[in-house]
Amino acid sequence: MPQSQGFRQQQQQQQVQNASSAQVLLSSLIEMPLADFETRLQNELLDNEALEVSDHEGNDGGDYADADGENYEAGDPLDDAVGDYRTLDDVPDNLREAYTNRGEDDRRERQIGADETSYDDLYRQIGELDLNDHERAIMVYLVGSLDESGFLTKDDATLADELAFNEYIDTTPEEVARLAGLMQQFEPRGIGARNLRDCLLLQLPRTGEAREVIDRFYDDFIHSRWNRIAERMHLSDEDVERVRREIGHLNPRPGSVLSEGSRASAPTVVPDFRVTIDTEGNPVVSQHRGDLPELRVSPAFAETLVMHRAARDRAAERGENAALSRSQEEAFIYARQKVTAAQSFIESVRRRFQTLQSVMEAIVALQREFFVNDDDETLLVPMVLKDVAERAHVDISTVSRAINSKYVETDYGVYSLRHFFSTQFTSADGETVAARQVKAALAEIVAGEDKRAPLSDEAIADALAARGLKVARRTVSKYRIQLNIPKAGLRR
Repeated sequence: MPQSQGFRQQQQQQQVQNASSAQVLLSSLIEMPLADFETRLQNELLDNEALEVSDHEGNDGGDYADADGENYEAGDPLDDAVGDYRTLDDVPDNLREAYTNRGEDDRRERQIGADETSYDDLYRQIGELDLNDHERAIMVYLVGSLDESGFLTKDDATLADELAFNEYIDTTPEEVARLAGLMQQFEPRGIGARNLRDCLLLQLPRTGEAREVIDRFYDDFIHSRWNRIAERMHLSDEDVERVRREIGHLNPRPGSVLSEGSRASAPTVVPDFRVTIDTEGNPVVSQHRGDLPELRVSPAFAETLVMHRAARDRAAERGENAALSRSQEEAFIYARQKVTAAQSFIESVRRRFQTLQSVMEAIVALQREFFVNDDDETLLVPMVLKDVAERAHVDISTVSRAINSKYVETDYGVYSLRHFFSTQFTSADGETVAARQVKAALAEIVAGEDKRAPLSDEAIADALAARGLKVARRTVSKYRIQLNIPKAGLRR
């Protein structure tokens, strides 16, 4: 085989290897929730001297720039300099062993454990209160009105109307508010909150810096503007870290632990996304970027590469030996490897934000009616990974990583991104119906049943079929358990 052909094949193999390594890094970063990503970024800054925080203030999510505001792009002196010694095969034998690439750090899992509990615990706590039958019936209805996050998002007037219409219980919004306040004293703490802010406040002591952050600077908190919070509250770096740890141990979704006989884990308290509705009624997606700094390649390392390349070029122009001394080669190789790693990491960070934004925007577009109608669960449509992948122009595995352990905040609650994915059934008229809509219909049927003669799972299946939803009895049983609805014999 001619030597030139062998060299080209070697170059092609190395390019494939480099592309594969970059893809592995990007996939890993995409899969990380914000808290893990912040940790990984800080570790990378510590491990790679060629990667540093830019002098620019703020992070608009755009390209990461150098100190002069110009991106390092292909074709500039730095890129040309990095072009030398692209592989270890190009490195002299005496240097190969000393400059092997380090492996990636193990990903750190940061999840907050939650106690085992169930809706039965809430009913037990109702029984411990000094209530009359009228008040107890209202409390039971309020527990049944909690959403998946454990929030009571309906207003008091709506709940009073529902109690009168569905349960034939005559009450007032004031009485509902009073009893809802009692429920907010239940365990797990935060249950029955009206929104995320109230949920966090219910879990904090009545005094303290963490409570002041949530109470007075909530908007700054949800956008992770900790520098502004520290300035306004006169907090030191140590104080900020302590407050962040305290808030980080709170549970933003106390309802997530209300599963029958299972142990649940709550996510980190800061969601990765926020969806708001603009003045024209359109949903807008933003990412919570925390205190993520703007990154750049160290000018000192860049200068080292450019200087060595310039020295080689000058020697070549004079017809002199362009070879570097051993110490120069060592410095050049070390700087090149660090700069290459820094450039790769910066590009992967940029692509992470871009990919997550595309995936979340695709989810919001597909579930638009849910977001623009006050998080109405009945408006969620069937959606699978493939649907999002096609709209976001990525592959299915990327969508799966992008939604892993990620949460989105709206004005009405915090939701796992997996919450928006659902299998589908076919109704009698041929239309597709999300499993979540079947659950909503099931809950409505049970709410309207004769309490003296509760419906069996078979009877519920028949009632669903009458609505055009053909669901097997075992599926009804599974959904009933997931909705924390007791068996017929326990609903009398």
